Amino acid sequence: MKSSRFFHFAFLILLSHYSFGQNPIIQTMYTADPAPMVYNDKLYLYTGHDEDESTWFVMNNWKLYTTEDMVNWTDHGAVASYKIFDWASGDAWAMQVTEKNGKFYLYAPVISRETNSPAIGVAISDSPYGPFIDPLGKPLVQTGKGDIDPAVFIDDDGQAYLYWGNPFCYFMKLNEDMISYNGDINKVPMTVDAFGKREGQVKDRPTLYEEGPWLYKRKENYYLLWAGGPLPEHLGYSLSQSPEGPWTYGDVLMPAEGRSFTNHPGLIDFKGKTYLFYHNGALPGGSGFNRSVCVQEVQFQKNGEIQPLTMNGAAINKALQTLNPYQKNEAETIAWSEGVKADQNEAVGVFVKATQDNAYIQVKSVDFKEGANKFRARLGTTHYNDVNMEVRLDTKDGPLLTTFPVPMTKGSDRWALLEKSISKTSGIHDLYFVFRGKKPGILMYFDYWMFSR
Repeated sequence: MKSSRFFHFAFLILLSHYSFGQNPIIQTMYTADPAPMVYNDKLYLYTGHDEDESTWFVMNNWKLYTTEDMVNWTDHGAVASYKIFDWASGDAWAMQVTEKNGKFYLYAPVISRETNSPAIGVAISDSPYGPFIDPLGKPLVQTGKGDIDPAVFIDDDGQAYLYWGNPFCYFMKLNEDMISYNGDINKVPMTVDAFGKREGQVKDRPTLYEEGPWLYKRKENYYLLWAGGPLPEHLGYSLSQSPEGPWTYGDVLMPAEGRSFTNHPGLIDFKGKTYLFYHNGALPGGSGFNRSVCVQEVQFQKNGEIQPLTMNGAAINKALQTLNPYQKNEAETIAWSEGVKADQNEAVGVFVKATQDNAYIQVKSVDFKEGANKFRARLGTTHYNDVNMEVRLDTKDGPLLTTFPVPMTKGSDRWALLEKSISKTSGIHDLYFVFRGKKPGILMYFDYWMFSR
């Protein structure tokens, strides 16, 4: 019990130091290298996945999270892995997905089995959720010169560009089919005017550019965001009037902070606002190899420059819209959580599991409208008796709607669907699921929930 209280206290202290509000936005596993995409009024966030307790970049698959309100994020599990490329031997590092003409294209760096060095592959899907299929059976790009961190950008005229590279930056024009290219692979001139001056420069590395390019357009300006050195990395950006450059150094966008010696930008517009995604090591156990994705709103100055940010800046706390409780809501739709891990299996897909007494999930801005009087949930546990889930309003210790004794189902592949009547509940509230139990290990499993009138 003492160690549990200490962990909870340390968790709060750590988060107060590295984040405000809802950053990191994913607390149920380590995520890195955010790649946001907007499609049909929904934001799709693809991330890398740092395996727990890694001491290197141990990354085997890519995760997908979605949101419509920028505060509640739904975990869709691993939507692809390096194994979609038959020619790859490992390393699911920073990738990006983009949509064109109803098809979804995934660009990813993996280790080529033939050369034992990074190469960039491309895979296609009919859905942003996958499955993604490699149409080439070979790398799209393999120069042997730091082929990592691919970033794809489609300009207003439909021309697509692929940027990538560490320690130098390269780009090329993609053909209409998005899986081939004609013409040269271009090396971006690594000048101080383009990327700023690196202090303590090493041979052939006069600039701040390190890796992680991301291309973005606003009005007539093109922005090339990147992670800059020397280590630990900061985020910087350069500007141009063309997606091909020449580039002019802008400024430091975010200084090096957050217990991770790397960073990776993703800048995108969504519902009238602009958001910067990045990663740090702010979660318990976080480090340069156990990272967590965060987001902040971006403001632009009149001259087109981006207002600088810091990692302890304002997180996104206000929902862009309310959440409907009268539809099936996945338990892995989360605004904030503590003591909860995500998992998935063939029986139900993605679900969450409570790992300690007093663990909880918060869901923000739930609109009960004229009133709900029933609640149902699909739950399970491997324990007999003494495991409960409380449903509360507004705060973790707020008004209690109901308590579910969790039945023993004997595994995360077996579930019980339970329903209870509740006092009529109306209006907009934050919703809390609080997990109680003194059993060691995993307390319980939680798949989905919904209210009814």
